Amino acid sequence: MAEVIKMPRLSDTMEEGVVATWLKKVGDKVEEGEILAEIETDKATMEFESFYEGTLLHIEIQEGITATVDSLLCIIGEEGEDISQFLVPVNESLPTSSDNNQLDLVDQINEQESTETVGPVTSLNSDKTVDVTNESGSIDYITMPRLSDTMEEGTISSWLKNVGDKVSEGEILAEIETDKATMEFESFYSGTLLHVGLAEGDSAKVDSLLAIIGPKGTDINPYLSGSKKTVEKPKTQKADQEVIETMPEKKIDDSSKTTTKTDRIFISPLARKLAKEKNLDISMIQGSGDSGRIIKTDIENYKEPTIVQPVTNIVSDSNVIQDYTEVNHSKMRKVIAKRLSESKFSAPHYYLNIELDMSETIAFRKQCNSIPDTKISFNDIIIKACAVAVRNNPSVNSQWFDDKIRYNNFVNIGVAVGVEDGLIVPVLKNADKMSVADISSSVKEMAGLARDKKLTPEMMQGSTFTISNLGMFGIESFTSIINPPNSVILSVGAIVQKPVVKDGEIVVGNTMKLTLACDHRVVDGLTGAKFLQSLKPLIENPLSMLI
Repeated sequence: MAEVIKMPRLSDTMEEGVVATWLKKVGDKVEEGEILAEIETDKATMEFESFYEGTLLHIEIQEGITATVDSLLCIIGEEGEDISQFLVPVNESLPTSSDNNQLDLVDQINEQESTETVGPVTSLNSDKTVDVTNESGSIDYITMPRLSDTMEEGTISSWLKNVGDKVSEGEILAEIETDKATMEFESFYSGTLLHVGLAEGDSAKVDSLLAIIGPKGTDINPYLSGSKKTVEKPKTQKADQEVIETMPEKKIDDSSKTTTKTDRIFISPLARKLAKEKNLDISMIQGSGDSGRIIKTDIENYKEPTIVQPVTNIVSDSNVIQDYTEVNHSKMRKVIAKRLSESKFSAPHYYLNIELDMSETIAFRKQCNSIPDTKISFNDIIIKACAVAVRNNPSVNSQWFDDKIRYNNFVNIGVAVGVEDGLIVPVLKNADKMSVADISSSVKEMAGLARDKKLTPEMMQGSTFTISNLGMFGIESFTSIINPPNSVILSVGAIVQKPVVKDGEIVVGNTMKLTLACDHRVVDGLTGAKFLQSLKPLIENPLSMLI
């Protein structure tokens, strides 16, 4: 008997998952305990094994597609078994295949939106591709893919195919910039590129029109313009009752979205990033990769950078010269803005300040760095001290959720790292069990990966406490916004020389200010004060952490 496999709940906070990779395909034999797929959750990418034996008869959720927990994932059963009873039509009110010749592609998409249906009209699979058959043949409607779990929109970095070019299955269509990285997007279909819906540099939300692939010479105008129709849900449960409303005509102008360049430059995402950092004109660089593609080594070996001059705009009506440069929001910047706004305006922040004597800490660091092949920073010492203090104060090692407060039995320290597009927070797992030297090497490694946009989602998930250090930039004191769902974040200022009182005498001292931002829903003033009270001696006397 066929077994229906649903999207599993792989963590207690998981509400939806993304199928990263299918390790089995339809028709394959599956043994109990074999890995079916890799599923990306809100915490990590995890392997999902089968609890049943049989043949993989159906895959509902395609790679890269997000689905809620308990959604139909796949079906396993005996080879040739009838599984139609388990496949419920997406929307009975949508036209049948015999009615497809009455509606164009835009009509079908509008029907799905009006009936709150996700996925192709003619398929149960949510692969974000609509296959439309007409007199000219078959065309494939390609939409903006979801390339990461946090991706809401993408930007076309470059098209690697022009309208009219032949496209084979597996060939790279475009490079797409997400909130995490620039990634290559390959075609799952063969044919001719008939239309591109976005020009290079343009952004669009996930599932927006990206491209159309089909037989050469296919007239796609019927699918890009014409009267819009919407199909409403029937007010009765009778499947044969359909209500179709005619809406005002709306034409989709793709004249500005279609690129027809013949001198396209092929370059890898990493090479493009390096070229941008070095202000290199990529048109002057000879590529050594496949088909003349520019790769990393080509950028590194290029000796004549081209300096890009700033743009000057002259306002004629006021005779005022305004010199400025405008940069579109990156995906990362948009995500940062959204999440920090949610934190700032939903969590009731309050702040606790404390000043430390760093004389012994300075001496400790100097002594450690005298050891060959050892180089630690003040930030490494602070991270270790925070990890120990958090372990000893479980009340601050907590997280706020809408229906509960979680007190964690592990200590994962998030370290804010500034990159070109904004601020990201790689996570040191079980930092309380790491030495200062281990923390130092791990922080350096993750900071390098962050700047190269090579951090994996797993490296940025699971923090229970966050540290933001601007002391290296001379900032004496500042406040930070809590990184949800965490309850606190520590702001670290610069070490400053100033007069202090010791043993009744005024002497030159080295002090540092810390600011603890707390979510008052979880951590009250007394709890926050006790944490700082236990943190202070650990930083002021680092040797105490080694005993």
